[in-house]
Amino acid sequence: MRRLTPGCVESDTQLAARFVRDALPLRDALFRKARWLTRCEADAEDLLQDTLLHAFAGFRSFEAGTNLNAWMFRILHNRWISSYRRRQRRPAEVPVDTITDRDLAGSASHQSAEVGSAEAEALAAYPDAALHAAWVELPEGFRTALYYADALGYTYAETSALLGIPIGTVMSRTSRGRERLRAALGGTRSPGRRAA
Repeated sequence: MRRLTPGCVESDTQLAARFVRDALPLRDALFRKARWLTRCEADAEDLLQDTLLHAFAGFRSFEAGTNLNAWMFRILHNRWISSYRRRQRRPAEVPVDTITDRDLAGSASHQSAEVGSAEAEALAAYPDAALHAAWVELPEGFRTALYYADALGYTYAETSALLGIPIGTVMSRTSRGRERLRAALGGTRSPGRRAA
């Protein structure tokens, strides 16, 4: 039971009702993010279910009045990372009756094949090789902050909450990331902006 105010305790029924009222409306947005991460409808549904189960299990510890959206998306992202790591550790499964010695020899060096991110696939499909090269040269922290703030359109505060880093760090990384992209692409600076 959760204590709401002195002398007032939240029952399991009230907790479930609050979860349905507050968290379930985020389901569509969570599913879109899960689909973007997994690039597969069935995997996205599994990830969403896993996220909602973990969120409900920890909902008593969620502090009312804080950013539920960021909390739910952080759980989704963490569950996706965990499932990705589990897949990387699991050996490849292949039907034995269809595999040849040549197939075995060819796949020996690819036991834990890298699953490319949706971001990497989108960039690889982009016709501008210079943009792709500039993007992959950015440090991971810059790429992630830029992706959330610019590509997905989150505010600095939302990006900060999603990534679990201070808002100043988000602002710095997005600014420096944009500067590095401009420099790598030979672009000109916007008037009124200072060099970092």
